[in-house]
Amino acid sequence: MPLVLCVASRLHQVRRPTSAGLIVTILSLSLNLMNKPEFIIIHCSATKEGADFSASDIDRWHRARGFRCIGYHYVVRLDGSYQRGRQDREFGAHCPQKSMNRRSVSICYIGGLDDKGNPKDTRTVAQKATIISLIRTLRARYGNLPVIGHRDVEGVAKACPCFDAVSEYKKL
Repeated sequence: MPLVLCVASRLHQVRRPTSAGLIVTILSLSLNLMNKPEFIIIHCSATKEGADFSASDIDRWHRARGFRCIGYHYVVRLDGSYQRGRQDREFGAHCPQKSMNRRSVSICYIGGLDDKGNPKDTRTVAQKATIISLIRTLRARYGNLPVIGHRDVEGVAKACPCFDAVSEYKKL
């Protein structure tokens, strides 16, 4: 099944009938183009160690929770491959505290829980390497953005991403 995710960075064409029966074409630009990344936020998927999931799985979970689509910008799988979620300039749906959804780009690694469901840094060597590569790519694109974990945002009461992202990436 092809991976179909939301992309709000396009113009959407809407056709509406007028009173005269004519079709009027209206082009509307999504407001989601206004994300201005100031931070890179690292997340975990809060799934058990060793269980692999994809961006399309997370998209399905987020839609079931009422989201328009997947809330993250990047998803890093167990083998170190990554998949795109939202476009970078599109508002995320991953951290509403401190308006971070419109001020950040998010990277979510698959994992974050031990076999009993407790928080644990479950990143594979491949995931660690890919996260570093993505951080470097995003910084080349947007400047030297600070990297923080979801838990580092004021008002967040979660262990996510289940490791100290600030310390780990401060020397990158």
